[in-house]
Amino acid sequence: MTDALPTLPQTDGFPRWTRYVAVGDSFSEGLWDPYPVDADAAGTVEDAVQRGWADRLADTLSARRVAAGQAPLEYANLAIRGRLLRPIIDEQVPLALATRPDLVSLVGGGNDVLRPGVDVDDISQALEDAVVRIQASGADVLLGAGFKSGGALSVIRGKVGQYNSNIWSIAQRHGAYVLDLWGMRSLFDLRLWADDRIHLVPEGHDRVKDAALVALGLEPENAAYDVPLDPAPQIPLVDRARAEAQWTREYVLPWVRRRLTHTSSGDGRAAKWPEPTRWPRA
Repeated sequence: MTDALPTLPQTDGFPRWTRYVAVGDSFSEGLWDPYPVDADAAGTVEDAVQRGWADRLADTLSARRVAAGQAPLEYANLAIRGRLLRPIIDEQVPLALATRPDLVSLVGGGNDVLRPGVDVDDISQALEDAVVRIQASGADVLLGAGFKSGGALSVIRGKVGQYNSNIWSIAQRHGAYVLDLWGMRSLFDLRLWADDRIHLVPEGHDRVKDAALVALGLEPENAAYDVPLDPAPQIPLVDRARAEAQWTREYVLPWVRRRLTHTSSGDGRAAKWPEPTRWPRA
């Protein structure tokens, strides 16, 4: 255990990690960023294999290793949509450690914070215990601070802020890296979010990939990743009200029904990339 933040992980100009495993929920699974070919074949975009920021990060890390004459990165993604933090830790982290990674991204807790009555300090302690466990294996850890929600979701901003404060403290104590989603100005724009308002569109995932590179002490591919979009045209009040009603019907009410029936959008789903593979996949 150390109070020092990690040094930049550069080795002769290329990322030093050889095996990266992502664990988490829909954010790390990459929801609403489907692979184009799979999206064409799938019944719905949601059914397609999702790409997301973690796959994009693996793309960049591997490409930089190969460009420096090193072996490609090996990568697995165990994240499954709808997962709460404790199942992520109890189910996914042991599988990740069994593959002996040297980098693990552990980003979760958003589904917990959405639920009334969540004990933020309790899930934060579970997160810290997981960080200690992962680091004891010799792997580095990338955490993720929660988004600064707007609109109807601004009611959870206080809980997210509390959770983020704990995440930064955990990172300081143990030398973990932090993907600062809260601080990304560009994400405070609904045009980077899917219709459900809790998942990103492909451009949003790509910007987060660059933020992850910066969090790891590496150069982003797009230096302007956090530059806000040009101002959006004003939407008439009646159209905004109509959009709010549609969002409630299509996304809020189904979410409430799943809570009442104790079901999850990830029930019956398996991890998309369960075994470390030389990246990118053939």
